[in-house]
Amino acid sequence: MINILEEVGINNYICLSALLFCIGILGVLFRRSVIVMLMSVELMLAAANILLVAFSVLHEDAGGQVFVMFSMAVAAAEVAVGLAILVAIYRNMGTIDIDKLKNLKG
Repeated sequence: MINILEEVGINNYICLSALLFCIGILGVLFRRSVIVMLMSVELMLAAANILLVAFSVLHEDAGGQVFVMFSMAVAAAEVAVGLAILVAIYRNMGTIDIDKLKNLKG
């Protein structure tokens, strides 16, 4: 059986991961919506997970894939907590606009 990494190449996975990570960074830096920012953070985590799996397959070690499973569990918990905080903020303030949430700094 031919390894898919040998057919596609590690460089393509590195480029894909870098592209996804850069899109995530741009989403966090330039978007003003909290929900889009959360999605951008998830995109950056997905890029890191792709790279971990690719190098795990390249080195024939399952450690990277196990780490990705833990990372996905943490990402799911992060989304649940982040959305719960957003719902609480929306109930109290009536908006989730970043510019209006800057008043929460203290």
